[in-house]
Amino acid sequence: MKKLFTFFGLMSSVAFFNAQIVINEIYTGGGLLGAVLANDFIELKNIGNTNASLDGMTMQYGPANGQFTQYHTLPNVTLPPGQTFLIQQASEGLGGINLINPNLIVDVVLNLDGSGPVLGLGVQLGLTSGKVALASNNTRVTGPTASNVVDFVGYGLADQYEGGGAAPSPTILNSITRISGDTNHNGVDFTAAIPTPQAGVNLAVSELSAGKNSLVVNTLVMRNEIYFRNPVSDIQIFSMSGQLVKTAAIKADSKISVNLPKGQYIVTGTVDGKKMSNKIVVQ
Repeated sequence: MKKLFTFFGLMSSVAFFNAQIVINEIYTGGGLLGAVLANDFIELKNIGNTNASLDGMTMQYGPANGQFTQYHTLPNVTLPPGQTFLIQQASEGLGGINLINPNLIVDVVLNLDGSGPVLGLGVQLGLTSGKVALASNNTRVTGPTASNVVDFVGYGLADQYEGGGAAPSPTILNSITRISGDTNHNGVDFTAAIPTPQAGVNLAVSELSAGKNSLVVNTLVMRNEIYFRNPVSDIQIFSMSGQLVKTAAIKADSKISVNLPKGQYIVTGTVDGKKMSNKIVVQ
């Protein structure tokens, strides 16, 4: 039987740094009973005076204590001065209203220990304490002064934070939001307040497309096979339940057979040294 494959929302990791973009607001109570909103969210903002790109950046999350554990890539979009970028994360599914037109809905989260991806959920942010970093690449952030950190927020009882103290704890009713500017002191820069998620305008979903190094460009899907035009390593295919169903390591102009049952899958791998992930549908 002929099988068709549809690709969705793939993002690439290309090192890039632009300190104009900051973490502007974090909400962690998404979907809890009594919560204001149905999903956690992270809002980015360009506080500079010139355009700034998200190309190659990742959002990374760590619990209150210990290493950063998860990340997801960001699309190649450019934010004008003052522009926000709203990222929808996980939900507990028990209450709250939906976010309005988020710029990015995260449904594939990669683990920094190299284990299989978390599918269909987004990052589950710690309710009262945790760490969030905007990074220039997908290398694990080690602290607020790490070379790949673009911005860093430790909140509640987090063991790491910018400056002399952590940002306050969010609640099911309040987010933590940037007061104004960036003094590199989380305790000074953030306050707890009613959530005000703002999706960036003129950033349509169709613009959240893959960059030039993405698997979409470097891959051709025909019949039961995926063709890779560039050198690819560490190819893994996961079911939507997180089960590893196939692995491969191939060279340029090679292909892998994907005789899989109908359904959705996640393909991960490394192209030109850059970590990639992609959802496919087998029909």
